[in-house]
Amino acid sequence: MNGRRPMLPTDPRIRHYTDDHVRALLAELHERGRKFGLLWPSSSTGRTLDGRVLVRFGTAPVSTLLNLLTLLLDADRDARRETERDAGTPCGS
Repeated sequence: MNGRRPMLPTDPRIRHYTDDHVRALLAELHERGRKFGLLWPSSSTGRTLDGRVLVRFGTAPVSTLLNLLTLLLDADRDARRETERDAGTPCGS
């Protein structure tokens, strides 16, 4: 994994995410998470708190969604690299 730091719920960039952006991110989370066995069938956008859209896994901020997606993207990238590396290694070595 890389050295990125998680996004905080108070990060000012969060205010720029609209309900439509968050719905698209949730769809990506569902798609990418499925292959890792991570299912959130009832997740959806929730209310807005202090100008930030909340995501319902409970009442999570968008930063939680973005951090989960980052972890899934990193895991997927690492798995691809490992597969590519293994494909280049002769059997038995």
